[in-house]
Amino acid sequence: MLIDIGANLTHSSFQNDLDDVLARARANGVAQLIVTGADAQGSRDALTLARKHPSVLYATAGMHPHHAKDFHGETEALLAELQTHKEVVAVGETGLDYNRNFSPRDAQLFAFERQLGLAVDCGKPAFLHQRDAHADFISCLDNVRDRIKRAVVHCFTGEKKELFDYLDRDFYIGITGWICDERRGAHLREVVKSIPADRLMLETDAPYLLPRDLKPMPSHRRNEPMYLPHICAEVARNRDEDNAVTAANATAAARRFFDLD
Repeated sequence: MLIDIGANLTHSSFQNDLDDVLARARANGVAQLIVTGADAQGSRDALTLARKHPSVLYATAGMHPHHAKDFHGETEALLAELQTHKEVVAVGETGLDYNRNFSPRDAQLFAFERQLGLAVDCGKPAFLHQRDAHADFISCLDNVRDRIKRAVVHCFTGEKKELFDYLDRDFYIGITGWICDERRGAHLREVVKSIPADRLMLETDAPYLLPRDLKPMPSHRRNEPMYLPHICAEVARNRDEDNAVTAANATAAARRFFDLD
């Protein structure tokens, strides 16, 4: 059984058929899912979903760097309150994104540093995002490295040096269907071999990042947790592992990382 460590199930595209989405996930061997909270309302909604599906759905609570300009004292207080609930298993999604700069960089840095402080205070792991901001990202994390419980760089798409910077700091790595993209993900097929089995986790990032090599390709183009086994198989193939071994190790890593039931 697999665990999808990053699914944006509060997205509007799931509003009308979430029960069917979860049923298809179960039918395809996805036993548990972490619902990503990426802003204030999304984090509230993620907790609500997790409460409706106990021991199947769990939640994160955080502010994605795209929304960092909206991070303020009330936001921080809300995120701290959400972390008191057992269904919320990580702080985030938080981090830095200098690729699109939807929020100014100083706002991103402030929101990231405050959320890392929250992870230190509440003792829960950090669910992280980084794009084109590696130096500042590492600098912020190094300030709390010895005080933070655990951290995962979710949806890793970087190069080998970035990967080894994370592994040297004992971070976990989340791999998505990006590895199934013959254009953008070719480098991942090589570097995924270097991730220790006990620090590799799998995710869809649904409804985003639909694997490009699905056959047949769904007409709606929406990614779903049901496609996690497809991602697992591609990861296993590139690690020269049996698919069952990759799945078992990734599931064990996710249970350990998030302290799941």
